[in-house]
Amino acid sequence: MAAYFARSGKKIVAIGRNYADHVKELKNALPKEPFFFLKPTTSYLPSGGIIEIPRGITAHHEVELGLVIGKGGRDISEANAEEHIAGYALAIDMTARNLQEEVKKKGLPWSTVKGFDTFTPVGSYIQKPRIADPQNLNLWLKINDQIKQNGNTSDMIFRIPRLIQHISSIMTLEEGDLVLTGTPAGVGPVVAGDKVECALVDAATNEELERITFGVADRPTGYLYQPSY
Repeated sequence: MAAYFARSGKKIVAIGRNYADHVKELKNALPKEPFFFLKPTTSYLPSGGIIEIPRGITAHHEVELGLVIGKGGRDISEANAEEHIAGYALAIDMTARNLQEEVKKKGLPWSTVKGFDTFTPVGSYIQKPRIADPQNLNLWLKINDQIKQNGNTSDMIFRIPRLIQHISSIMTLEEGDLVLTGTPAGVGPVVAGDKVECALVDAATNEELERITFGVADRPTGYLYQPSY
């Protein structure tokens, strides 16, 4: 079931502010413990699809390593965290940045900001044995062949076992859930007509593990963002 996480998984747990340079670029405070939010699985978009930008929204890209949960659990220890990971995936956490800025000022939730349809572009399931060290992976994102993000998972503030421990101390992780582990610096806008491409590379061997591509279009119907300030 884990291999079909995008069809059968129940939730996406997305870690925020887990790379120091990204925290600084958005002028946020460094977190004292892992910080996360939930995204609906209806936001998944397979590689080759079209990211739809809602009306009035400034949409930003955030490339991330995803952990696919195999063995579910609650109160998982850091020492046992690895046995709960079935595999990995490359994903983009799309963000309605202008809406996020408004709701942050008001202390409101981020569900709309992160939850639009097509706002979790994702690659295929990467089997666990293919990745010797998930804390030494390069991930990059290009827009129209220009590098925008280029980071390494070794730069995470909170490492993967700590993320699993923290999340499972609050809510049960289930088979097929996807944990997004945070994004490196370089986030920015995508607009209609852009070509978005990203890759996951083993930094030790330079093997490319995954490459995914997406188009971008304006969504002509549905939600319309109108600033209230």
